[in-house]
Amino acid sequence: MPKRNTVQRRQSILQRLSEQGEVQVESLARDFETSEVTIRKDLATLEKSGMLLRRYGGAIPLPQELLPEDKPSQQPELSQRKQAIAAAAATCVRDHNRIIIDFGSTTAALIPELNRKQGLVVMTNSLIVANAIRGLENEPTLLMTGGTWDAHSESFQGQIAEQVLQSYDFDQLFIGCDGIDLERGTTTFNELLGLSRVMAASAREVIVLAEADKVNRRIPNLELPWQQVDKLITDERLSDEHQQLLEQQGVQVICVTPEQN
Repeated sequence: MPKRNTVQRRQSILQRLSEQGEVQVESLARDFETSEVTIRKDLATLEKSGMLLRRYGGAIPLPQELLPEDKPSQQPELSQRKQAIAAAAATCVRDHNRIIIDFGSTTAALIPELNRKQGLVVMTNSLIVANAIRGLENEPTLLMTGGTWDAHSESFQGQIAEQVLQSYDFDQLFIGCDGIDLERGTTTFNELLGLSRVMAASAREVIVLAEADKVNRRIPNLELPWQQVDKLITDERLSDEHQQLLEQQGVQVICVTPEQN
């Protein structure tokens, strides 16, 4: 690939990030025929501009929950799918359930759907989720994990959060993911995996909320093996073949169709 000027190279990096879901410094330097130092400067500048998040050895897209609220959505259908998934997830929750809600845009969409549930106890590691819970009229009991603050995900992580969770017993965990590996389980860009696994171990039922386009995305870190997942709630784009493969892993698959406005 021929050398490009700085603006063109950074635009190409963003395009590749959108297509692949992550980029690596080493491969970018090789493809753009420049140094890794230059690529790291590119990623740092793009991060400061709110275009991506750097991770060890590369970068990932900015999570939806960290985007400014007044930024118009470029994919309105994606929002409708999240809402449909969240509505289906809410039907799994009974009055007086004790639930965990992990950070993430899809899990956050679940909160308004809980307003008619009575006597809920909700544990979360996300300030975004916590603030949304506080705004519900049915006033669920809110618990926070505490722990070490991770600015990228705007959530608490680490050993303290894990120790707090291990002191409780929950009916359900609602958790998202960055990718779905049909053979292994859910995957994530986040290298802080311990809390997710403790959450799953602390709940009688683990429910993953994820759009179907996350199937077979190349994500480096295995988050939850299928042995720890009870249900996957996704959208109608999941193929019959992929649904069968997931069900063979012992996962109950629920596919929803977003309402058309």
